[in-house]
Amino acid sequence: MPAIISVRSLGKTYAGGVIALSDVSLNIEQGEILALLGPNGAGKTTLISAICGLVVPDCGQVTVAGHDIARDWRAARAMIGLVPQEITIEPFERVINTVRFSRGLFGKPPDEAHIEKVLRALSLWDKRKARNMELSGGMKRRVLIAKALSHEPRILFLDEPTAGVDVTLRRDMWALVRRLRDDGVTIILTTHYIEEAEEMADRIGVINHGRLLLVEDKTKLMKHMGRKTLRLELQEPVEQVPQALAPYGLRIEEDGRVLVFGYDTRAGRTGITRLLADLAAAGISVRDLDTEQSSLEQIFLTLVEESA
Repeated sequence: MPAIISVRSLGKTYAGGVIALSDVSLNIEQGEILALLGPNGAGKTTLISAICGLVVPDCGQVTVAGHDIARDWRAARAMIGLVPQEITIEPFERVINTVRFSRGLFGKPPDEAHIEKVLRALSLWDKRKARNMELSGGMKRRVLIAKALSHEPRILFLDEPTAGVDVTLRRDMWALVRRLRDDGVTIILTTHYIEEAEEMADRIGVINHGRLLLVEDKTKLMKHMGRKTLRLELQEPVEQVPQALAPYGLRIEEDGRVLVFGYDTRAGRTGITRLLADLAAAGISVRDLDTEQSSLEQIFLTLVEESA
C-alpha cells in the first residue's frame, strides 16, 4: 500500500538564515500514529505546516494521497485536519457554530449528525451553545480538535494537543485518538509528553536542527537502541566502589545499599557474569538484583545530545 503522505527532500530556511528543515524525507502510512519528537525549535511545527500547505518550502515535494500539496492543494488540504498549538478561535462565537463554520470552509454540506457526533466524542455537546470565551483552556483545545474533525479528514495533525490540558481531558483526548486510528484515520502528533508518545505511537520520528534523525517502529526502537540497567541490592552497604570494579562504571545509590550497572542490549556480551564474579572477588555480596529497560525519554535525549 502506498504511503498516504510522502515527503521528499524538503528544505526551509527562514529570514536571517535560520534553517528550519534540511533535506527531510519521510513516508507516513495510512492508519498509523506517528509521533514527532524534538526540542523547541527543532523543526516539528515547520514540517507539519509544510505538509499542510501553510508554509512554502524552499525545495522538495509533498504529496498527500497522491495529490501534490502545491499543484493540487485543494484536494490535498481537504484530506487534512490540523490542530495547531495556539488557541485561535473566535471568542464571541458559540461552540457549535464554530465547528459548523469550519466544515463549511471545506465545501462540505451541513451534517448536524456528524457535528453532534464530534462534539459528543469530545464532551462538548453540553457546551455547544456556550461562547468560546466562556470555556476553560482545556475545553478550548477540544474545540480546536472538533474544528479539525468537522470535515471528516483522513489525516489528523495534532501539534502539542495536550499542552496545558488536565489529566482527565488528556485521557479523553487519547481515547478519541485511538478510536480515530481504529477508523482508519492517520494521525501525526508532536508532544512534549514523551510518555504519551511511548504509549500511543506506532512509530517514532526524532527531529533536531531541522534534520530528521530517524523514523522507527516504536518497539524496534526500544529494542535496538535501548539500554538496560541492572540494579544490585547489596547485603552490606559500601561507601565507594573498589578500584578493581572501576571499569564497570557502577553508580552507588540508596546510601550505598544499591549498585547500578548499565549495559547495551545490542552487545554480544553484557558483562553481567564477569561483574558478579568480580563483585564476589572484591568481597561484595549481592542480596537481590533487578533489570529495567531504558525509557523512550532516555533514548530521545541520547539522540538529541548526539546530534547537537
